[in-house]
Amino acid sequence: MKLLSRAAFFVTCLFLTSTLAQAQTRVHALSGTVTTIRPKIQMTEIDTDNETSAHFQWLKKSDGPLSFDKNVSNDATPAEKFTTSNTHVIVYYFGEGVVRTVVALRDLGTGPLEKSVGTVVKFNRHDHLLTIRNSTGGEVLFHLDPKTVVDTSDGVSQGFKYDLTKGETVRIIASQTNGEKTALLISPAIL
Repeated sequence: MKLLSRAAFFVTCLFLTSTLAQAQTRVHALSGTVTTIRPKIQMTEIDTDNETSAHFQWLKKSDGPLSFDKNVSNDATPAEKFTTSNTHVIVYYFGEGVVRTVVALRDLGTGPLEKSVGTVVKFNRHDHLLTIRNSTGGEVLFHLDPKTVVDTSDGVSQGFKYDLTKGETVRIIASQTNGEKTALLISPAIL
């Protein structure tokens, strides 16, 4: 009887854990320029680089638990504390449609930033290099560092805890220093 009650307890705990894990909302990323911050109505307007909806409401406590990579979160500013307009940002958000929910933003400054869209040709995890083929057929090489953010189907990640598959279409925002392009954000794209 004792063994049966322990087994039932274990199964119940496993069920509750899996249910809670599924209920977490995954945070994704895109980039754009902050145009307006409206604290009175808790909204931020952003001209996005992928030309999607630019209206983002701020996160509320009632929005529930989030699946948001701790390293990415530590490198961002919560939406309600972000006060810089006319700056390029990585937007961490969830939801779809006209109005999405912004969780945090990472300030990338005023530029210059390089924007590229293409298909993955090679991902060299050991040397931290990514090569894509752009729409003109040219290959472009990007360096990856521990702070490069990648938006996957499981949400955002950094610290090389992601995979990029050959043939996958991606959008990259990168900085350029001494002729070297370093990816800041890699997200899914449509050619």
